[in-house]
Amino acid sequence: MIETGLKDKVVIVTGAAAGIGLATAQRFALEGCRVASWDVTDAKPEKGGMFQKVDVGVAASVDRAVEELIQRWGTIHVLVNNAGILRDGQLVKYKDNAIAGVMSDEQFDRVIGINLRGVFLCTRAVAARMIPAGGGVILNASSVVGLYGNFGQTNYVAAKSGLIGMTRVWARELGKYKIRVNAVAPGFIATDMVKSIPEKIRQGMVEHTPLGRMGQPEDIANAYVWLASNAASFITGTVLSVDGGVVTGT
Repeated sequence: MIETGLKDKVVIVTGAAAGIGLATAQRFALEGCRVASWDVTDAKPEKGGMFQKVDVGVAASVDRAVEELIQRWGTIHVLVNNAGILRDGQLVKYKDNAIAGVMSDEQFDRVIGINLRGVFLCTRAVAARMIPAGGGVILNASSVVGLYGNFGQTNYVAAKSGLIGMTRVWARELGKYKIRVNAVAPGFIATDMVKSIPEKIRQGMVEHTPLGRMGQPEDIANAYVWLASNAASFITGTVLSVDGGVVTGT
């Protein structure tokens, strides 16, 4: 039996106030980790952990939080880049022989700024601490839509596809420093945001999933913990789809 090796490890989880981020912070805490929960929204720290109010899209905010964490716990072993937002819209919406709307610059830039640039900023700051410390694990939240695209999500898909590329680059660059970098690609997960979608649309999501159900935030949290553990010590540069087979079902 392989021990997870996670007890007492220092873990950062971004976007940890709700949904997958909250479930992930809780799951690492169960492993005995010291968890730093990052979010722009106030959140309750996990037992034995701490909460830091961080805007991952702002370099100064990220760098300040990393410095505070190092001052308190001395090191960082795992970074889970989970924070993300949605600003959906069609590239060009055409109706009744006229342009009815377009995806705005703000919609595109805001999602790229948080979902892609934010991961770059967090990873840059944390990797610079992991290298002299002798290694670590970086986990990025991609999505199945980053693998096959999705209607009305030019910005989101661009970010999630970009994360896959950055994951593979960083795995190559950082491997010699014993830093593993992987991505998780969730499918349809029953977060509060998804639960607010009309029932008919949610049912369509389930019908496209071969396992016949939506995933739970804990399903993704378990994947992150496994990838961070000793059981995955020879895995880097990969994208783990946790989607109930939805890519197969499309």
